[in-house]
Amino acid sequence: MSLRHARRRIRPGLWLTLISWGLLLAGAIAHPFLQAQEPEGNTSEGNGDSARRTDRALVYAADVDALIHPVSAEFIAQTIEKADADRADFVVLTLRTPGGLVDSTREINQSIIEADTPVAVWVGPSGARAASAGFLITIAADIAAMAPGTHIGAAHPVSGTGEAMDETAAEKAASDVAAYARSLASRRGRNISLAEEAVTESRSFTEEEALEADPPLIDLIADDVDDLIAQLEGRDIRRWDGTSVVVQLDGADIQPVEMTWRQRLLSAVAHPQIAVLLFSLGSLGLTIELWNPGSIVPGVVGGLCLLLAFFAFQILPTNYVGLLLIAFGLLLLVAEMFTPTFGILATGGLVSMLMGGLLLFDSELPELQLGWPFLLGTMLALGFITAALAHLGIRAHRMRAVTGRSGMIDSPGRALGPIPAGGSGRVETHGEIWTAVADDPIGDGDAVRVVAVEGMTLRVERAGAKKP
Repeated sequence: MSLRHARRRIRPGLWLTLISWGLLLAGAIAHPFLQAQEPEGNTSEGNGDSARRTDRALVYAADVDALIHPVSAEFIAQTIEKADADRADFVVLTLRTPGGLVDSTREINQSIIEADTPVAVWVGPSGARAASAGFLITIAADIAAMAPGTHIGAAHPVSGTGEAMDETAAEKAASDVAAYARSLASRRGRNISLAEEAVTESRSFTEEEALEADPPLIDLIADDVDDLIAQLEGRDIRRWDGTSVVVQLDGADIQPVEMTWRQRLLSAVAHPQIAVLLFSLGSLGLTIELWNPGSIVPGVVGGLCLLLAFFAFQILPTNYVGLLLIAFGLLLLVAEMFTPTFGILATGGLVSMLMGGLLLFDSELPELQLGWPFLLGTMLALGFITAALAHLGIRAHRMRAVTGRSGMIDSPGRALGPIPAGGSGRVETHGEIWTAVADDPIGDGDAVRVVAVEGMTLRVERAGAKKP
């Protein structure tokens, strides 16, 4: 019969959260080593090697429908490496992209240039485009082809850090990329002046304009991959090293090459809007977990979201001033949850996040911009979540204590025997048996109410008695 003392202990849920974080960190550390051991053959559904080749020509076909970034560069490089290892006759890359990073573009083109297997880039299907980085990849291929109703070009460079370039820096960047485009076009026998204009003047070309130019920018127009392969039959193509190859693809075995699940996931994550959402949700998830340890799910999901967001920021042209503004805004929102200021901190946080979102990705590509509808929708959603959590915190702060001495007051109970006026007896409350005293007599089994806690004794009165 003693007052329960609160004991400090780590809740089981917190242990699970710590273990989950440990596993996440271990996975992040082990990822490069696991990636290095991943067999290259996993990128192909066919998984055919040279030992199982037949007399039929072998063509590997890969589809690139995304921004040009390190993930797409890795996928294309692995496709070409596999084709070389399996002694394939041709690689066909179906390309539709709004552009991407210059460094990743150079990596892709270097893989194409160094490939033992000839590479064709087909911009398709109808309605597709290969703009900016996609244009440079197209003219770097052994065979450049387009589907009807497609266009290429608009390769003027923008800042790779997300920051606006001054006039001098912009001229230097444009001059560098223009020289690169001229070099590719010259080596491949394509129209050098048009390749340069695509960079310096952001010109775009339809499939007919590209083919009818003198000399042309592309080699042919094909309705689909099968039509492309049919038109390549018997064609004499000149490789980058100056050697000539006569294409023989009649009855070719076309093996599709797919991204691994890891590449598909990372490619989807590497999108500005997805990255910002992951960063915001991850921060809120960790905040909720720290506020209420043991929830488990918010902590684990928040950690995963942050890891994926940091990966996306690493490969996207991120302005880190904008990222810091977003992080500061989230910090103010978290502070609003713990120390409600009637919306002052929350308002400042939302304004900071809005400014950060506008600065985060400064690019001419619509796919790399955070539009006003997205930013306002995100800010309103975060503001609503913050207001809801702050309201719950204020309500919990105003609630009467339900533990310790204060929590015993007004607790219902039952007399375990008669309690004489001014005397003592026993009562049961909260599943515990206590010594109790009463000013008025209480009968055996009567319902009682706790009115005070006096040391190790409860002072009670009959339930329903009027308070003085």
